[in-house]
Amino acid sequence: MSSYRQILYHIVFRTKESLDTLNQENSRELYYYILGILKNKKCFLYRINGTENHLHLLCDLHPSLALADFIRDVKTATSIWLKQSGKFPKFESWAEGYAALTYSWKDKDIIVNYIKNQQEHHKKESFIEELRRLLQEQGVEINEKYFP
Repeated sequence: MSSYRQILYHIVFRTKESLDTLNQENSRELYYYILGILKNKKCFLYRINGTENHLHLLCDLHPSLALADFIRDVKTATSIWLKQSGKFPKFESWAEGYAALTYSWKDKDIIVNYIKNQQEHHKKESFIEELRRLLQEQGVEINEKYFP
């Protein structure tokens, strides 16, 4: 019998100190760069979007990858690219940590649409409020030391 799996990860990570260093006029290039990283790792990216201070990805990880290693590799590669590209002059680094939430296949379109509408969404809710809400909805215990 073959092995089967379907694991959708909604991954969220932010810039250092949640500073607005990801200018939106160049973010599409960043998203394509991340898409390339995922393809090279045999992962599938369903949606990516973000604001000036954080990113959301909905993706399927190849089963040979450990989540923490995957996120470390994405953050390291993008950090180097962001600094070398010259298109994100304010970017210093990513913040430590991330949120990785799993969803079922039936939730895929809901999460894709949620990620797609980030700019509109953040007119009503800050990143910290959003992250707190996402963690609470998924029953994740919040460590207050990481929330300002």
